[in-house]
Amino acid sequence: MRNPNGYGSVTKLSGNRRRPFWVKKTVGWNEKGQPISETIGFYETREEAMIALAQYNNDPWDVNGNKITFKELFELFEEKKMPKLGASNQKALRTAGTYYCKKISKMKYREIKVSHMQDIIDNCGKGYSTQLSIKNLFFHLDRFALELDITNHCYSGILVTESVPETTKQPFTDEEVKRLWEIKDQEWVDSVLFFLYTGFRISEFLDIKIDSVDLNERTIKGGTKTKAGKDRIVPIHSKIFELVQSRLNRSNKYLFEYKEGKKMNDTQYYIHWNKIMDSLGMNHTPHSCRHTFRSRLDSAGANKRCIDLMMGHKTGDVGERIYTHKTVQELKDAIELITS
Repeated sequence: MRNPNGYGSVTKLSGNRRRPFWVKKTVGWNEKGQPISETIGFYETREEAMIALAQYNNDPWDVNGNKITFKELFELFEEKKMPKLGASNQKALRTAGTYYCKKISKMKYREIKVSHMQDIIDNCGKGYSTQLSIKNLFFHLDRFALELDITNHCYSGILVTESVPETTKQPFTDEEVKRLWEIKDQEWVDSVLFFLYTGFRISEFLDIKIDSVDLNERTIKGGTKTKAGKDRIVPIHSKIFELVQSRLNRSNKYLFEYKEGKKMNDTQYYIHWNKIMDSLGMNHTPHSCRHTFRSRLDSAGANKRCIDLMMGHKTGDVGERIYTHKTVQELKDAIELITS
């Protein structure tokens, strides 16, 4: 039997998962008329999933959409949604909501326009990292407001922040890579090491789904942007194999997820990245890892054709980019030339 319109849905995800039943509900529509879904949770059985969906629908939050203020919506978000987020993300959002948004705290949320939000970002007196945190807060609150029928728009999608700080694009040094390995168990450091040993772009990194990872073959299929880079095969370096395996075991859809089954955007990821770089006193962007990956392969004497294939660069040696078993083994041999 079909659920009533607007009730929500239960979908069984493919693969061998501990909690394969995904419960979600459409909470609004974007400018293109596409549905915006909110994940309620993941469950072991369909029965548990249906019960969770019913409880969700039978327990509406008592919200007066016409009167609720920014401060009240933020406090409700802090109670209902924030506990599902990572500790560092929670801290950044609380700071953004309680300190930087005081100017609009008493405004009715439905009366807050993009100009108010942009003004908060432009006049926060801080740089790229803090501006991203404020933008991320508006991203969350806009979608929460949609869910509660307070608004029918998402202004956060058109907010802008300062550009990524300019860097010299210097590769990570061997000492810097060593320092990262020393704190590999800290939250999200595994993602930095993943970048360093795969060479993926940040957009490609965020797109990697768990079904693109083959632990038996020890490869990852991913990549976008160019014809040469799309759906390329990158071997899983032996040094990060356990890190990838650990992520795979706790992910539902994407290898590196914003939360269960939900894709992370670059704004959300940079919050984690900047925290790690600040703690280590380093000045790198994720793209620096791509430079590092190529530089280390080149220094180790890897075959240029293999480097181009893993980087997603055009190479004249592979007409239709068909990966034979021999080609994949060559890539594996090449990537293992990175020994530290």
